[in-house]
Amino acid sequence: MSQDNRAAAVQGDVSATWNSSAAGAAERVGVIDIGSNSIRLVVYDGLTRSPLALFNEKVLCGLGRGVEKSGLLNPDGVAQGLAALERFATLAQGMRVGRLDVIATAAVRDARDGAAFVDAIRRRAGLTVRVISGEEEARLSAMGVLSGTPGADGLVGDLGGGSLELVTLDRGVIGKQVTLPLGPLRLMEVGASKGGPVKLIDQHLESLPWLSTMKGRPFYPVGGSWRAIAKLHMEQSGHPLHIIHHYTIPTADAREFSGLVGRQSRSSLEKMAGSRRRLDTLPFAGLVLERLLRIAQPSKLVFSAYGLREGHLYSLLSPEGQREDPLMASAADWARRFVRMGDPALLMSWTAGLFAGEDDNAIRLRHAACLLSDVGWADHPDYRAEHAFLRVLRYPFPALDHDERAFLALAAHARYSGTIDVPLTAPVRTLVSEGQGMKALVLGLALRLAHTLSGGATALLERTSLKVGDGRIVLTLPDDGSVPAGEAVQRRIDALAKAMNVKGDVVQPLRPQAAE
Repeated sequence: MSQDNRAAAVQGDVSATWNSSAAGAAERVGVIDIGSNSIRLVVYDGLTRSPLALFNEKVLCGLGRGVEKSGLLNPDGVAQGLAALERFATLAQGMRVGRLDVIATAAVRDARDGAAFVDAIRRRAGLTVRVISGEEEARLSAMGVLSGTPGADGLVGDLGGGSLELVTLDRGVIGKQVTLPLGPLRLMEVGASKGGPVKLIDQHLESLPWLSTMKGRPFYPVGGSWRAIAKLHMEQSGHPLHIIHHYTIPTADAREFSGLVGRQSRSSLEKMAGSRRRLDTLPFAGLVLERLLRIAQPSKLVFSAYGLREGHLYSLLSPEGQREDPLMASAADWARRFVRMGDPALLMSWTAGLFAGEDDNAIRLRHAACLLSDVGWADHPDYRAEHAFLRVLRYPFPALDHDERAFLALAAHARYSGTIDVPLTAPVRTLVSEGQGMKALVLGLALRLAHTLSGGATALLERTSLKVGDGRIVLTLPDDGSVPAGEAVQRRIDALAKAMNVKGDVVQPLRPQAAE
């Protein structure tokens, strides 16, 4: 497929998303996840391809503490959990949540008094709980990864308090799946004497011969304990972007670091930055990760902030909804809310001539930048560049690696300030190559020119064109004067030409004189 055809396909998909009905987003959707260690309520703005979390609260009840030995849920956790669930039910009602799904996993599934707990939840909080099997838990975790990383290829691992779910993905297709009793709360009951946890972990993992087929492919960790390890690694390595989703670590580094966490005492972990609420479980989470990496030998770790809850919502979408690009859906939704221009997709075709030879992903990123090009218009002029940069950088966009996120943020900064070379952006610029940084600058300058030229009016921009060739970049205006040139326009084209190391011209043909 040619570059023009690829760009048209992307633009067509996003235009369909842009023009689609927002009816599905009108009803808020909530999910309560009753896990072995925590109970969490998340309320989303609707059942869409890229739902936005409006409310997110968890309570660390530790329901699964003691289940391995006693077979019963932790009594203190039951009391705390019932109180939390009663509060969550009331909140959901007050927030006018149209659909509230309650899902329980390993602890409730395995405990002898799990059914009694479910009944108590119904009586006290008025909630109907669906207790899912280990296989279903694994499937939903994998679907969660796919919702935030379309086409993921490799191994998914979701570590909860009571179990570890492992699922293979073959370019987006779910394959083998298994649930193992290797959650940190269970391992804490095994004890550390004579290497008990290590032997148990290895025994279960070595019983899965298909793990060896994952060698050299990515591993996608999911779950609060592994996210806490990722945060610790960010702090220790000085990573400039504290966003879990798509945080990537080479396997050798991850194995060394997880092994280090697995050997730390509580007092040692307290000296490290990160979640203090998981200090008891972190060493066991690190131990499971280190042993899994030793056996599976993946190419790298790509952390996913999307798990069971997002997988559940993803499973409710139509096949057509699941096939949407979540980044495009999210960017288009943001543009509908905050951007002045009618359909910013026009900017995609207007800037296409500046970027010959783009591959599919480069086209996709440029389109996202076009959709987000006007996010700072309502801010104070002195802070537009800063606010646009930070919003794009930190917004919970799915399906973005950290270097791609940095690219979009830098383009947003250049769109408002004309530069990316400021102290604010310096740490983030280390995430992109010199070539990508220059492309972000050129794209931002082109978007800056487009908005100056048209004032955000689609009809005006459609009457102009921007072409590159023979060492020149030429902005052509209509001959009827409906899109006037001016000093600001000239400054913008000069800045763009300088960044591209070419000459810049503004051409406004003379209007033909009517015959006498």
